[in-house]
Amino acid sequence: MDIQQRRHDLETRRAELRERMERVASHTQHRSEPLSADFAEQAVELENQGVLIAIDGELNAELRSIDLAIRRIEAGDYEFCASCGEEIGEARLNALPSVTLCISCAERGERGTGG
Repeated sequence: MDIQQRRHDLETRRAELRERMERVASHTQHRSEPLSADFAEQAVELENQGVLIAIDGELNAELRSIDLAIRRIEAGDYEFCASCGEEIGEARLNALPSVTLCISCAERGERGTGG
């Protein structure tokens, strides 16, 4: 696995996420016009606002996981499970570049048996 290429890919994705977050923020935080006087329009506007807030939360979560992956690359432990220390596996990292657990530990965590 080319770790420097992976880092570049993660940094590119991070930049894309930040750009999307700025666009979402401009729609949620810089809303200058008041709500419509029409109740149905208000409902739609508030629903749209809720969707944008949910999208922002998802973008933030992905950004945090990418930042963690980049820090793990810098520390030299990107390819190793944060729980058991075994190699995560190139195929898993290709599919989920910001994953921190090997498949065994991830499965144990899903079953609630720790790991």
